[in-house]
Amino acid sequence: MSSKPAGPLLRIWQVWKSLRLPWRKRFFVGQDPSGNTYYELRLPRGDAPASAANRRLVHYPRSTHLSEVRVPPAWHQWLRHQRSDPPSMQEQLGELQRQARIKVLAAEADARWEAKDSLLDMPKETSAGTHTKGVGEKTTKGTAEMEGRGEIGVRESKEVGGGKTETQKPDPDPWKRAATPSAPGETWQPEAWTPAPAKKR
Repeated sequence: MSSKPAGPLLRIWQVWKSLRLPWRKRFFVGQDPSGNTYYELRLPRGDAPASAANRRLVHYPRSTHLSEVRVPPAWHQWLRHQRSDPPSMQEQLGELQRQARIKVLAAEADARWEAKDSLLDMPKETSAGTHTKGVGEKTTKGTAEMEGRGEIGVRESKEVGGGKTETQKPDPDPWKRAATPSAPGETWQPEAWTPAPAKKR
């Protein structure tokens, strides 16, 4: 993007091309920071009615590849007759500064978001179903509840203080937990039913 100001000769040429002389078919209207120039024709298209709006064109620099052409939104509005006056260079530079500020604020917001703990991270491995009461002492908790719900778990035993305690961790495989029924309704099956013969009248 080339945003350096135009030289004196270029400004004189642009002023000359912007004069609406009787013999001139198109008039120079303005330029954007990328170097695109915009023109307005005196007459509409040949198949358009006389009351139609004048055609508006944009010329790209020859050094710019067609895939790299960028037309600012304000000039898009002018080309589509959504605004009557073309945007000034001060307005276009102010819009570029606003976009740059938005990019900086967005980058700061992304950095703050990345600094927070993600909810998608896997939780730290802890002994499921145990509650620490003191050094060298643990009691089982939730093992009976897991067995009552029919959940599949891995039972671990650990010798603590001369005794032996067992803890049960939930199986990390979700398919095993899904295959095991956890509610009475999941194991219910309808009983066989044979209708009684109808009585003869």
